[in-house]
Amino acid sequence: MPKRMIPNLEELKKMVGQEMGISDWHPVTQQAVNLFADATLDHQWIHVDVERAKRESPFGGPIAHGYYTLSLAPYLLSQVFDVAEKKMGVNYGLNKLRFTAPVPIPSRVRVRAALSQIEGIQGGVQTTFRLQFEVEGKDKPACVAEAIYRYYA
Repeated sequence: MPKRMIPNLEELKKMVGQEMGISDWHPVTQQAVNLFADATLDHQWIHVDVERAKRESPFGGPIAHGYYTLSLAPYLLSQVFDVAEKKMGVNYGLNKLRFTAPVPIPSRVRVRAALSQIEGIQGGVQTTFRLQFEVEGKDKPACVAEAIYRYYA
């Protein structure tokens, strides 16, 4: 799906209630998950011990960290849309977050984003997006989040 280009924050305000789009599929590899484990010091065996995960995990093999999946949000959202006339955007936080299904390794994920709320703040806007991280070939999303981003003009 082509990236949606939004000219400015005023135009973004008109998009409340709309789906912004869907990112490309992104591969989830064991190498990437191992690097994430190293960066976060979360080496739980269900993520990094492939042989043990195949033997003992109820998932039949290793799965990605939930927070690994969530950490893909900025990258995947950059494929969905951009606001041309802004100085910067920052992650502000989450209202809700659920890891609703595992992300097997290997697999591919993408994000589906909808703008649910926008409000003015000093120097810009605060947006709330409903994000659904989908796993290729699975019916249930792996992660559902209500993410808050701020954009400054």
